[in-house]
Amino acid sequence: MTSLVELRVLEGPNLYFPRAAIKVTLDISPLASAPTATAERLARRIGLAGARPGEPDTGFRQRFALRAVARLVREIAHESGTVRLAVRVRPTSDPHLIVVSYPWRHRDRAQAMGRAVADVLDAVPGEDVEEAVGHAAERVLASPEGEEPHTITPTIPVVAVTGTNGKTTTSRMIAHVARRAGKVVGWSNTDGIYRDGELIEAGDYSGPSGAARVLALPGVQFAVTETARGGILLKGIGLTRNDVSVVTNVSADHLGLQGIDTLDQLAEVKAVVPRITRRRGWAVLNGDDPRVYAMRTVIHARPWVFSRDPNSPAIRETLDAGGRATTVIDGWISVLRPRRDPDPLIELVDVPMTLAGLSRFNVENTLAAASASLAIGIERTTVVDGLASFRPDAEHNPGRMNIFTVPVGGGETSVVIDLAHNEAGLEALLEIMAGVRRAGSRLLLGLGAVGDRTDELIGRLGEIGAMGADVVAIGHKQRYLRGRSMEELEGLLRDGAERVGVTDVAAYPTEVACLAALVDRARDGDVVGLMCHAERQDVYDWIAAHGGTADTPQRLGEKVRAGQA
Repeated sequence: MTSLVELRVLEGPNLYFPRAAIKVTLDISPLASAPTATAERLARRIGLAGARPGEPDTGFRQRFALRAVARLVREIAHESGTVRLAVRVRPTSDPHLIVVSYPWRHRDRAQAMGRAVADVLDAVPGEDVEEAVGHAAERVLASPEGEEPHTITPTIPVVAVTGTNGKTTTSRMIAHVARRAGKVVGWSNTDGIYRDGELIEAGDYSGPSGAARVLALPGVQFAVTETARGGILLKGIGLTRNDVSVVTNVSADHLGLQGIDTLDQLAEVKAVVPRITRRRGWAVLNGDDPRVYAMRTVIHARPWVFSRDPNSPAIRETLDAGGRATTVIDGWISVLRPRRDPDPLIELVDVPMTLAGLSRFNVENTLAAASASLAIGIERTTVVDGLASFRPDAEHNPGRMNIFTVPVGGGETSVVIDLAHNEAGLEALLEIMAGVRRAGSRLLLGLGAVGDRTDELIGRLGEIGAMGADVVAIGHKQRYLRGRSMEELEGLLRDGAERVGVTDVAAYPTEVACLAALVDRARDGDVVGLMCHAERQDVYDWIAAHGGTADTPQRLGEKVRAGQA
């Protein structure tokens, strides 16, 4: 058994350092359970002569282990020729596992350091723990240096967008505004790499490789990068800095993975993006989300908050500190600066993405996109034009709140397609469905979940869907089972629905089959919603083949007004 659980090379800014680092996950069981005398011998060897290790397998011993591992890394580094090495050590939810991280300049030698630390822990139960430290330093010194980090320093303006929900929509809106400004725009997101609106390569490029690919595209003058939690944790950010950052929100998603178990920990991960924003740049933060707004304490850039409430304390505090804000006043998206009158940009009803002001989440995304576009220096008139011309359709924002009209027997039904991959996303989908429903009509929802969510979250999706819709069905995402079976996911969703009294839940093998079944059950005026992730193009094709058409902003406005009548 080895103490080395995982050794990961982070290519750029990350949770631990604003530059490339090594992340080593270690099993400290040998040190945690070693006799006190053995722990004291190790402490003396690494320069902690006065340390009190505590009794084996106690909380005191665990805290000693955190301190000792950090000191062990520095000692091995010093004896192998590296002085003043920065080291971060963190506990995990497992008391036997810790994470140690340190910056690197030469890949092979830095990895050798991580393995050497594990070798010393492996030797702790033996009698030669002192010698093990010296041997570890010798192995590091004998290892080849290896290549240097490939982190890119941008030479063009970069807007980096992160958050749990809304980052894809927000990044697309910013890219659209920049294109209206005449820029050749490259952007990366969970769908792929784009150059000037054209998909260059499909795939999830929300990690460091996406940022690097965008900056390498020929002729690109402006970059928008979507940065997801997984990329930050597993590889680091591919750029040394950004000019403007956006954090949309922090809500429950992907918890229980890569050592991130709580919302506070998730917020810390997302904060890496604004932390590396240039000092003269702007960090655009959601003032209505306490965890996001708290990031202002760790940034070097100037703060620019957005809030749907013009009287938000976050706005007052930010303006008092010399920052800026974007909010809604009398139905107008408005920019606030210290000691100036508000600047009304555009009415919400004239911004198609807000769905006539119906979508609370897309109002926030619009505020974020407007803030970032102005912060990066795009002209005010161009920003207004971009917000007015960006539509919630398959061309501008595929897979996010796309609304169609589909004929059914004797009438028509509205179909809403959205990723809705977590609790907040599903609540937003149901909000839109309810907003375009006529009085007396029903909501029919196609539920689904990907496999890398906790049992609790998947069950909660079943609860939310069953509470919010009149008819619920399950549409499986076979390409995104991620270690689970369809039967397991189906059971968790059904359990959630049953907890709120809904037991009649049909299941279908694909998203398309689920949509077809729900539309077949729909009556004139009903609204069908689908959590669509795996088969987006197939869903679009099915809608077109059955006479469906995408709603124009005018048609959508009519539906909203009819729903409010």
